[in-house]
Amino acid sequence: MSERLIKEFMSFVEANPTVFHVVDAMAKGLEKAGFSHLDESGDWKLKAGGKYYITRNGSSIIAFTLPGKVFSGFQISAAHSDSPGLKVKGLDADRIEGGPYIKLNVETYGGLLMAPWFDRPLSLAGRIMVKERGRIKTKLVNIDRDLMIIPNVAIHMNREVNKGYEYNPQVDLLPLLGLKEGDGKNALLNLLAEKAKTKAENILSCDIFVYDRTKGSVLGVNNEFFATHHIDDMECAYMSYKALVDAKAKKGNGAKNSAVSMVAIFDNEEVGSLTKQGADSTFLFDVMSRINEACGRKEQDYRRAVAGSMMISADNAHALHPNHPEHHDPVNKPIINGGIVIKHAANEKYTTDAVSHALFKELCDQAKVPYQEFYNRSDKKGGGTLGNIANAHVSLNTVDIGLPQLAMHSPYETAGTKDPEYLYKVLKLFFEKTLRIEGGYRFE
Repeated sequence: MSERLIKEFMSFVEANPTVFHVVDAMAKGLEKAGFSHLDESGDWKLKAGGKYYITRNGSSIIAFTLPGKVFSGFQISAAHSDSPGLKVKGLDADRIEGGPYIKLNVETYGGLLMAPWFDRPLSLAGRIMVKERGRIKTKLVNIDRDLMIIPNVAIHMNREVNKGYEYNPQVDLLPLLGLKEGDGKNALLNLLAEKAKTKAENILSCDIFVYDRTKGSVLGVNNEFFATHHIDDMECAYMSYKALVDAKAKKGNGAKNSAVSMVAIFDNEEVGSLTKQGADSTFLFDVMSRINEACGRKEQDYRRAVAGSMMISADNAHALHPNHPEHHDPVNKPIINGGIVIKHAANEKYTTDAVSHALFKELCDQAKVPYQEFYNRSDKKGGGTLGNIANAHVSLNTVDIGLPQLAMHSPYETAGTKDPEYLYKVLKLFFEKTLRIEGGYRFE
């Protein structure tokens, strides 16, 4: 399965270069799998055994299966849809001074590695807001061809570059779009209008990102690695989505009620999650509480269900670097294809505690999947994840995990060909079983 799964994943990220394309593709996949769309502004009528999904902002999505209108809790896999990169500064971004060249004015999104963006084919994708027939609608666009490049300065003009160079994103990271013809105005706007099959004057606004066109690749002496875009965190997001779709349906409303299985994929984790569609919004709480209400349950029933719930916060982890092992803890050094990484931090940047750690290890053992541990070096500050942010709104037993990878926050990252299947197997089992807390924790 590993080889097929990797090809499927690489095809998915190449076909969906932005969060808007990702959520649109997942929504279509869920529809095909029998999930029904719920509108946040509409009235929710849920059926026992039903499958549903909700989107917010076109960039975050929550999907769930309802075993019965009486349920024991929620079992959630959470990930994020966004990755660090370059965002275009509006529809007139091509008007920045460039002499004979047409350049694009861009800004950095998240904590990206800047150096790998140079000298590789790039293009543009995202969403535009179009006014047609008196209504404003969203259109997704993807200029699906090699369109731009960010050229390096030749070493002859910067002899000291290999001794270290501090990039200035306002100067160094502006993509080259073309050569000016006439006044060179509206090149970007006309390009978007042509792709969207609309008039340039109909486009009111946009969220457009630069993306890398390099194809994904399987590599290594034994094909043990693969490299592609958005591995952080689309690898976890896609495996969560696929596991929910493939999981066997639970039976509810019996003597022992089953849990609601749920996948929550949030936007804007890379910039702090402080948006209406981020993990620091009410999105997860809104969906969970509305499920409870639509099933005719009291608020007390909701609180009891939350107390018996669990979240797996799935966001990728740093694998041991082949050239720089000094960046890792002396003992805990996750390796590629070594299994799912369980993350720990005394400063609570990760949510893992003794309870959630034990529960996740039990899941891995039942799924016959390897796992490994990650701690930051005690003299290094690590990054956070969406787990503890989401917990501020819905407090659950939560474990932070991820898959080991190299070159995190590069436009072209590297991971292992075996690890995605490990995560898929654990999450599928997680969605097929129900957590019980009476008299001791267990999965049934």
